[in-house]
Amino acid sequence: MVNLKDLFVTFLKLGLTAFGGPAMVAYIREVAVERKQWLDEKTFHGGIALAQAIPGATAMQVAAYVGLKTRGILGGLVSFVGFGMPAFLLMLFLSFLYEKTRSVSEIISVFMGLQIVVVAIIANAFLMFTKPILKSKGELLIAFLSFLLFTLKFNPFLIILICLLLSQLIFKEETIKIENNSKKVNLRGMAILLIALLFLLLLLFISDKTLFNIAITMIKIDCFAFGGAYASLPLMLHEFVDRLKWIDEKTFMDGIALGQITPGPIVITATFVGYLLKGYIGAIIATLAIFSPSFLIMALASEIDGKIKNSKIFSRAKKGLIASFSGLLLFATIKFAYTLEWNWIKLLFLSVSIFCLIKKINILYVVIIGATISAFVFK
Repeated sequence: MVNLKDLFVTFLKLGLTAFGGPAMVAYIREVAVERKQWLDEKTFHGGIALAQAIPGATAMQVAAYVGLKTRGILGGLVSFVGFGMPAFLLMLFLSFLYEKTRSVSEIISVFMGLQIVVVAIIANAFLMFTKPILKSKGELLIAFLSFLLFTLKFNPFLIILICLLLSQLIFKEETIKIENNSKKVNLRGMAILLIALLFLLLLLFISDKTLFNIAITMIKIDCFAFGGAYASLPLMLHEFVDRLKWIDEKTFMDGIALGQITPGPIVITATFVGYLLKGYIGAIIATLAIFSPSFLIMALASEIDGKIKNSKIFSRAKKGLIASFSGLLLFATIKFAYTLEWNWIKLLFLSVSIFCLIKKINILYVVIIGATISAFVFK
């Protein structure tokens, strides 16, 4: 049985280096499948497919899935919290600094060199995910289509839907192995968490209407954030800037900028919004609310996936979603690289970072050493 402390520490370390959004899925796989052997390849790929198909930040959802599959609802919580904690604590600190200085440029300048390491992380993740599908024309086609649609700025949820439908046509002749699965669905843990969330909302409604509105708004945003964490940002902008008018657009954009330089999903911008509105308690409530619905949905999905994995539709969809994820990583690599101004020193720095990652040097060491070097080279 997987130790809960091991789960937490492992995902805490991963969370410290979780730059590049969905690129971290490849590094979660490296630890959970290859190094720790907590899950087999097939089970892990099923988790990626679920994370792509349901709302929420993809890497956070996959982290939760590993914990859920190894130690149930408690394991899911431990891995989810461990992975997200570094981003929350750093964003809380940066939000405090921002409120004191009302300037984001000085804060970001400290992290500029890390952007090259982020490009290396995403590029290496793309290579790791693409290698297994190189022999399949159908999967390569879906990966290329996904990349093209992301480049053309299609809605992420629409891209997923197109890839799902296409996978049913491309892989329709393939057969799947039927597995016996008699595991009972356990809803007790999810019910307890849902009741706890509802009780918290009731307390907020009674004690502080602003905190209640922050929580309800974040929950609503998370429920409709199909396509990963980036899908949350336009919804958050609409709700807090346009509809409620609680913060202005410039301040919100500063929050996104800080979210870009912290590890973890960019939806951690919710912590920034909550802090500016109601201080530390606002940051905590906003963060809990923006992650709770998607975690509960993943918990339910991981429980019933054993019931549907013998389905031909699910089997084809899983292949299509994994392929589309490769397209997303290629798009993210190019998008992040395009935002930087390159010279030969930066290209050399990028090449060395990618080489270290390919040679499987621990990503935490690559980030720490890269940040240290960049502090002197790119200041």
